[in-house]
Amino acid sequence: MEVPSGPHRAGFVALVGRPSTGKSTLLNRLLGQKIAIVSPKPQSTRGRILGISTTANHQLALLDTPGLHTRERGLSGALNDSAEQAARDVDVIALVVDAAARDDAEEESKALLRRLGPAAAGRPMALIFNKVDLIDKARLLPLIQSWMALRSFDLVYPLSALTGDNVEGLPTALAALLPEGPRLYPDDVLTDQTERSLAAELIREQVYRLTHAEIPYSVAVEVEQFDESLRETARPRVHIDAVLFVARESQKGILIGKGAEKLKSIGTSARREIEKLLGAQVYLGLTVRVEADWTESPAALRRFGYGPGGGKDGSGGWS
Repeated sequence: MEVPSGPHRAGFVALVGRPSTGKSTLLNRLLGQKIAIVSPKPQSTRGRILGISTTANHQLALLDTPGLHTRERGLSGALNDSAEQAARDVDVIALVVDAAARDDAEEESKALLRRLGPAAAGRPMALIFNKVDLIDKARLLPLIQSWMALRSFDLVYPLSALTGDNVEGLPTALAALLPEGPRLYPDDVLTDQTERSLAAELIREQVYRLTHAEIPYSVAVEVEQFDESLRETARPRVHIDAVLFVARESQKGILIGKGAEKLKSIGTSARREIEKLLGAQVYLGLTVRVEADWTESPAALRRFGYGPGGGKDGSGGWS
């Protein structure tokens, strides 16, 4: 832990940006532990995930938010609302940009920056260039200059969340933008997510990893049972039953697969990840149900936690 020097600073920082800019990878890297699912597919983060980085000098409450994009209906609109609300609620906004993005993706990021203008008003804003390991370093300065022409930033910081290059100094740099104040959470708290909720997210991560096309975006995970009554025994065990909800009957068959092989693969991979999280042997039971067109239904979105007033433990939503 750092030797205290100067006033202690604490506050909330929202990681915002387009899908697939590496916000979740960055959060996990900063915490030194996986609490946010990671996938090369966009829109993998659906709820605001809080990770807490604590040193002697500061405490960063980091909010990983859903990727902002142009579609405004259904699930996409609810995720946009969540990210924008997070930007309004925090002390610092950290816009994460993919330094290696195509020109059209960069232009979309700049459009989203303009969209964030009202939420960002009066708040410090950091501009974080991720994935600098994928570009020629000669490109970095012109890229920074093109962004600085849009507005002034309180911090410009290049890094690679995947390799860890230049990440170490980011917490201190962000903390300098926070207000002075005491810790918001106990020193040993890493996240406000329950183990039940994290288990649901790890299951959803394997759906992203092992399925294709529209399937990952049509799945919501709900943990129905999280029995840890045998967790403190000589052979620690946890029993989890979860339901994977899809939007159409045809998706159910694809997700289960021939001879239930796809669902078995998802369950096996998810179980391994959950066992790492819990430090116990896990029995994981998965079933698939159809919730017709849930991604377009306001009531269903609230039920699964994707919107104001939605969310319940294990749904992957927010409060």
